[in-house]
Amino acid sequence: MPDAEALDTFERLEAPAPTLVEGPQTRPEMLLAMRRNVLSLYGPDAFRETTMVGPFFGQRSVFTNDPAGIKRVLVDNPGNYTRTPATFRILRPMLGEGLFLSEGEQWKFQRRTLAPAFTPRAMRIVARTTAEVLDQEVRRLKAEAVGAHDLMPMIQRLAIEVAGRAMFSTAMDRRGPQLRKLFETYGRDYGAPYPSDILLPASVPGPAELIRRRQGRRWLDFIKAMVETRKRMGREGARRDLFDLMADARDPESGRGFELDELRDQFATFIIAGHETTALTVLWAFIMLARAPRLQDAVAREAAARDLSPERAADAVGDLPLTRAVVDESLRLFPPAFLIVREAKAEDEVAGEKVSPGDIVSIAPWVLHRHQAYWSHPTVFDPSRFLPGATAPAKYTYMPFGAGPRVCIGAQFALTEATLAIARTLREVRLRVVDDVEIEPVAVVTTYPSPIPQFEVRRR
Repeated sequence: MPDAEALDTFERLEAPAPTLVEGPQTRPEMLLAMRRNVLSLYGPDAFRETTMVGPFFGQRSVFTNDPAGIKRVLVDNPGNYTRTPATFRILRPMLGEGLFLSEGEQWKFQRRTLAPAFTPRAMRIVARTTAEVLDQEVRRLKAEAVGAHDLMPMIQRLAIEVAGRAMFSTAMDRRGPQLRKLFETYGRDYGAPYPSDILLPASVPGPAELIRRRQGRRWLDFIKAMVETRKRMGREGARRDLFDLMADARDPESGRGFELDELRDQFATFIIAGHETTALTVLWAFIMLARAPRLQDAVAREAAARDLSPERAADAVGDLPLTRAVVDESLRLFPPAFLIVREAKAEDEVAGEKVSPGDIVSIAPWVLHRHQAYWSHPTVFDPSRFLPGATAPAKYTYMPFGAGPRVCIGAQFALTEATLAIARTLREVRLRVVDDVEIEPVAVVTTYPSPIPQFEVRRR
């Protein structure tokens, strides 16, 4: 890790942290905190201890920051750990049986079949599409660069437009707002756990689950219509895109490809996981850079020296080390996927603790990435941790996209898009947070800033 002198190369910024829930919590207090902000439940001990054991709504909970324990759960013995009933209840209506939630042989088939679609060829599609959309969005931002701006709509528009064009060769100016509305309504009203999600047996649907199923059908029907429209387009009039790569994909063992509903579930998963992760990462990076003008100017200079045009964007991504380090540090301090929760199916041992069937094992990248045992100045925003030549984080202490066989298959997509978005934007404009508002990280489904700040935008 960089020493104190390295931290002074640019501004030293203390990262925002949530307001903690003090003292022992009753069940109602814990449920309320889980609905408002899960991060508020992690007290100081969580950032010092390696493993903590206790009760969790009638189950035994093992919370671990131990790299060997994390490796055991996610890499060495992942088949022994399934997602919890609450996870399925909250996410399945929107993700269907896609890669994120599928298990066993179904998951193996999907992963094998999808792997060839997530290659350097696909990365070039994402980079080119991102650069094309950025040209439009940055021109619009420069034209409006007067007064205070909420940049989140621009970032979300960018992310959903890139998803639509890269996946379906389809502009999202009409469909994008509808997708965002469906997703935001679900996340706001049904994305947080209700008591019934945690307390009821898996076989008994609660009232929130029944409502989610109805809302989820609207979302999945919308995605299916997009898949059907793209399928009717065929190869003529549509350049090579991710739909082609996934529709052509075949399981190397069975030779089987995806049926229409299977494609629907995969695209529903990638749209939600991909565009939301990217949008929040870019927003957090903008917030931190807006408060670090020297670092922001260095990112702008790096970007100004590169060809970020659609034709060359894929080649430029690997030649933006400082910008990429900003992305990595933003993912460290504000991981969108802030918590990994599993339920044990059979006996095991994790970080020296015996695990029995039904026990809950959890790993929180939010805590792990700020843990005092693994990071120097853990709450300081310091992209130099990830610059070439810096000591790499110890294995299983930095995992914004998970780890093991179920590591996020689209991680490179998100990293490519976020790196280009930051570089291209800051090459053209300078950002400052208006009124320097106090921001709190809030996590329910993903980790977002509250309030979302206004930015002063000036042309460079």
